[in-house]
Amino acid sequence: MSIEQLELETRCQAVEECAAIELVVQPKLKDLGGFTVNRCLPVMERRSVGPWVFFDEMGPAMLPPGSGINVRPHPHVNLATVTYLFDGEVLHKDSLGTFKKITPGAINLMVAGKGIVHSEREAPDRIQQSRGLYGFQLWMALPEASEEMEPEFHHYPADKIPSVAVNGVPVRVLIGRAYGVVSPVKEFYRTLYLEAQLLPGQTLELPNESERGLYIANGELKIRERQYSEKQMIILSDADGVTVTALQPTTIVLIGGEKISKRYMEWNFISSRKERIEQAKRDWVEGKFPIVPGDEDEFIPLPGANKEY
Repeated sequence: MSIEQLELETRCQAVEECAAIELVVQPKLKDLGGFTVNRCLPVMERRSVGPWVFFDEMGPAMLPPGSGINVRPHPHVNLATVTYLFDGEVLHKDSLGTFKKITPGAINLMVAGKGIVHSEREAPDRIQQSRGLYGFQLWMALPEASEEMEPEFHHYPADKIPSVAVNGVPVRVLIGRAYGVVSPVKEFYRTLYLEAQLLPGQTLELPNESERGLYIANGELKIRERQYSEKQMIILSDADGVTVTALQPTTIVLIGGEKISKRYMEWNFISSRKERIEQAKRDWVEGKFPIVPGDEDEFIPLPGANKEY
């Protein structure tokens, strides 16, 4: 091969690699009061990936006695939250009267619609001991026609979430469809959410979607000869045939789906309309949201709520 041919091949490979990758997001560390998370969405460069508008990784962590998750009641509108744990336990309560223990492998889907309030805490007996906690919380936008729907809560046990082996790689399809299996979790847009565990040298061709974000929870992998490390979210283009190769034991999370229209976000509120967020802020300050039965004594104030409503 001539020098000119080698240079041309190298340039073509670089173009191919760049064509597959739109952005690499380094998560920001956020303090939730006694507990920190890695936040990948939203960021200035990218406000959403498919219908997903928020992506937090909780842990992995070993929590000492006396500290942990203790999120007081707070409101949401015009979105749906998804909670998924690898380790630990979280108690969910909401204004629909739901009281559910979130455990590893299950999916909790809370649809805020026109407005819901919920809290996330740990059981008192667990707080008194050392324990592990690791999981993800994501928010998805609702279609504009469904933003003001009645609130809903759905729980899907771990044994109802489909798993499939793809060339020896175990994959769980948490939401949407991929590799010939379909998740039972309710969708509002065409949505993708899966996790996979790769051993060194294993490869996995990722399902195609209009928008995709690949999060490396742990380990290291390469995409078209370029290496990526854990705690990075790789925003992929809509190019076909993107394959990842694990360089060490690696856990990945893939999110995505169809492109959505612009959404506005302030605090816990997501909407296609700025005025709806202002109304939600006003309603929270004036106490017009429903209460959480069994968790009525505390709440999170609206940040900077010194404005007269």
